[in-house]
Amino acid sequence: MVSTTSHLFDSPNADLVLRSSTPKGVEFRVHQCILAQASPFFEHMFQLPQPEAGPSHIPVVDVSESSQTLEYLLRYVYPVPKPDVSSLDELVPVLEAASKYDFTVVIDHLRTVLVSPPFLASDPVRVYAIACRFDLDAEARLASRHTLTIDVLDGPLIEDLKGITAYQYHQLLNLHRARAAAAQELLILPDTVKCMMCNGTHYGAFYPPKWWKDYEERARKELAARPTADIIFSMPFIAQSAHAGCERCAGSIFDAHWFFADLRKRIDDLPGTI
Repeated sequence: MVSTTSHLFDSPNADLVLRSSTPKGVEFRVHQCILAQASPFFEHMFQLPQPEAGPSHIPVVDVSESSQTLEYLLRYVYPVPKPDVSSLDELVPVLEAASKYDFTVVIDHLRTVLVSPPFLASDPVRVYAIACRFDLDAEARLASRHTLTIDVLDGPLIEDLKGITAYQYHQLLNLHRARAAAAQELLILPDTVKCMMCNGTHYGAFYPPKWWKDYEERARKELAARPTADIIFSMPFIAQSAHAGCERCAGSIFDAHWFFADLRKRIDDLPGTI
């Protein structure tokens, strides 16, 4: 095999070479003392008989990780600039390698990266699946809250779901169903919210303004898909109901600002994690 040497890990006083699987077996000249300090896996390995030394009389260990994964892993261990993990596709193999070799310091750092705002905003279900796969309970709970902003049953089928159990996936679905049902039960308009033209009482029964029926129907549907308050309390969503009412309903909605604020708080206060 024709090998090249990593430009970041080419120390002349290295006492071990890690050789990646692809591409072309890139060699990383490293120090056993640093790896042993950071990883119980390597600490125990170095107590065993060592593999045959290479031409430079340094032991060579072939690993299954790609050169990029191995470089990212070592950059978290060594006092060099840390890598910029810009996608979950980059993060997963490094986290897998860190778990495999028991690099706790790397795992701790990647846990923070996994639940960084960009990843939670763009792909919360995938973050949840990755956290579950690697038994990162706190990160899984945080990600589960962010999945409330999307319709989990209408999303793409992602490979990372293969790594979680049916129980963990059911936990996520149960969170969505339970929160949606609880939020829908809160959609009750008090009789103090009135419209000067289109509501009132008839034989003792209270009839809400026309805008409320439209709002309630659409809010129930939205909460069933995404059980969070973000959409149903947005101005465009509420304004659409004003158009469905009478000519005085817009004023009724404006006067009901206190009701919307209270309703939003009660929905926000509902349990939001697995």
